[in-house]
Amino acid sequence: MSSPCPICRKPATQEARPFCSKRCADVDLQRWLSDRYVVPGGQDDDENPLSTDFED
Repeated sequence: MSSPCPICRKPATQEARPFCSKRCADVDLQRWLSDRYVVPGGQDDDENPLSTDFED
């Protein structure tokens, strides 16, 4: 048994998994792009310095 769609709670479909439709997948994408969803993270500091891979 598959999990329900995280947007509307209808049963997920194989084609749009984990969503029930492309519409719900697009709603989820828009939420990420508009910063409504965020992945928590710590502040950059000595333990987690910024990458210098791209410096000249």
